[in-house]
Amino acid sequence: MSVKVTVVSAHPDDEILGCGGVLVKHREAGDEIGWIIATNIHKHQGYSDEEVNKRQTEIDFVSNQLGVKEVFKLDYPTAALSDETLIKMIPQIGEIFNKFKPEIIYIPNKSDAHSDHLITFKSVVACTKSFRCPSVKRVLMYECISETEFGAALSENIFVPNYFVDISKFMNEKIALTQVYKSEMGKHPFPRSIDNIKALAHFRGAIAGVQYAEAFQLLKYIDK
Repeated sequence: MSVKVTVVSAHPDDEILGCGGVLVKHREAGDEIGWIIATNIHKHQGYSDEEVNKRQTEIDFVSNQLGVKEVFKLDYPTAALSDETLIKMIPQIGEIFNKFKPEIIYIPNKSDAHSDHLITFKSVVACTKSFRCPSVKRVLMYECISETEFGAALSENIFVPNYFVDISKFMNEKIALTQVYKSEMGKHPFPRSIDNIKALAHFRGAIAGVQYAEAFQLLKYIDK
């Protein structure tokens, strides 16, 4: 039986770095995928027409490859989210959830180094109350390489993986999808490198007893 899932990205590429393998697995299972992208790049921020158009092409390609049913672009300027944004963003995301009715939601880790991830996290969590969005049964925080590991080393910020998904069959496609975002990738020891992405999946796989895995922190599980 298919389920509806929604992945939330602060920026395009978060979804592949954090749960690209899982999203491919959902696609193969025939599940319906929704994708919320909180930010975008804009000319008024100094980006060229070529860069802006290229980013939209990347989003379209990844969406098509994942079989995403609907992409929701909130279009906030990248690297500019703040607590003031919550006033507008929370109702927007709530409206999307009530329209799409996801059962499973994947969201950025709250303690990632990039502040856009925290604001996105806060907005989504505010919309997952059972009386606000009764369709939601599972909320999972994903780790985003180059952000999660660089969060402040405080006990309250630790990402505690307690939910692992075998993506061994889908690892090659995850790697291929990360390379769509060429401007965000680099060579080892740059964090967003193919070597590092594989190493993390290999490490998480060893914990789960499989070749490659993606890890999540389960925030909510409603069995009904």
